[in-house]
Amino acid sequence: MSDSPQVKRCSRCKRTRERVAFAGNKSMRDGLQAYCKECAAEYYKERQEAKGRAVRVKVSVPHGHKRCPQCAEVKPHAEWEPNQTSSDGFSSYCKTCRADRNRRSYFKRKYGISMTERDELIAAQVGVCCICLAAPAVHVDHCHDTGRVRGVLCFSCNAALGQFKDRPDSIRRAAAYVEGNAWKPTLVAPGVYQLPS
Repeated sequence: MSDSPQVKRCSRCKRTRERVAFAGNKSMRDGLQAYCKECAAEYYKERQEAKGRAVRVKVSVPHGHKRCPQCAEVKPHAEWEPNQTSSDGFSSYCKTCRADRNRRSYFKRKYGISMTERDELIAAQVGVCCICLAAPAVHVDHCHDTGRVRGVLCFSCNAALGQFKDRPDSIRRAAAYVEGNAWKPTLVAPGVYQLPS
């Protein structure tokens, strides 16, 4: 037990330390853990390593900064999104890493592919749009009925397919129209039109 109300003896390292060196534990008689914070951290690390798990090394972070677990960089609070539900008021990842994680999650959720698979599609297309063969391929195109990814298109071609609602008959009529084959109906009688075959 402690020698006085201001100090306590650690049962692991056997040192007498101030009460602030111990974490709280309501189930203990004095309301503090048996091990000091340093010994508790060391004991936790030993147990995790015995289980084959890696333990992140604690990095000192200056006031007004936070460490990102993905890029492992210490950045000022301006580089973080606010999050009122977290203990420190900031999101878990910095803005850059958070955007990257959201982008990866979006591709997996929306198209069922990873960013690596998307990059492989672009490389297979030699980096250009499958339709116009001129603009860089940047937008993943997929069938809205089956969800199958068809390729990677430029913004304009992807938007054009969307405007045609992925209907091949409309796209064929548009191609014929652009080539000069008019698809205009012919007036046969008042109110009666004949469509070209």
